[in-house]
Amino acid sequence: MSTIHITNGDVAAESLRKALEQAGRTDAVLPLRDDLAVGPLRGVDETPHMRANFWRRVSGDTTRDFVAEFDGQADVLDALVRGTSHVVVWHGQSAADQLTLRRVCFYLREMPHRLNEVHLSIDDLTGDASAPLRRPDRATSVGMFSPDLLQQYLSRAAPISALRIGSLALEWQEVKLADAELRRWRGNTYTSGTFEELDALIFENAVEGWQSAGRVAASVMVADNGLLISDAIVLWRLRELAAAGQLQLRGNADMWRSLEINVTPTNLSPA
Repeated sequence: MSTIHITNGDVAAESLRKALEQAGRTDAVLPLRDDLAVGPLRGVDETPHMRANFWRRVSGDTTRDFVAEFDGQADVLDALVRGTSHVVVWHGQSAADQLTLRRVCFYLREMPHRLNEVHLSIDDLTGDASAPLRRPDRATSVGMFSPDLLQQYLSRAAPISALRIGSLALEWQEVKLADAELRRWRGNTYTSGTFEELDALIFENAVEGWQSAGRVAASVMVADNGLLISDAIVLWRLRELAAAGQLQLRGNADMWRSLEINVTPTNLSPA
């Protein structure tokens, strides 16, 4: 029987494809292209256009057909259910990776014999020269791993018990109903958050006056808060804050090196 490997996002998928190729394997790799840790989730499995609209707002790209992309992703998940291949879900210790695992378990809950997983943690990055610095919150995604390192863990794939699949599928349903703006993953538990908390973190890492937006974004992205926030999300929040008059932006929003923000003392977090 053939095998399909599932990852959260294209970066992880590309690294895994190279790892499989190095191992002489031709297994298929399927990236699920949605950071499920941010934005609304209620109705995501029934109405994918809701997520398309959210990501259109985040990106600010009016030319990209997000509806078609999310329709295509829904078709991929439906095809996965109709198929017969073994499925291996790769996941690290991040909200998005863990939600990807739970969503796949929900879709394949009636076919537990097909489901397998590879669980990676921050400790598995030890010895990888290209690994980022260890985060205080130990958050990890498969996209952090090099192909050489992932190749070492191909043999780690193991079946998921039917009982655990049912539990993970139920957790997916619960997270969707909670419908928070942000979802953190700490201590094997989800907690809800808001975009206002993320905005506060931006000001907490900013100083008065004009400064590099990239420096502030980098500080937010590695903060000890149980979130693996992408630069795209931080940029969106900067645009939202600028539109609300809480800070100013100048430079090319598509080039972090040239983008700067101006913060007034009234908006800075107290020391």
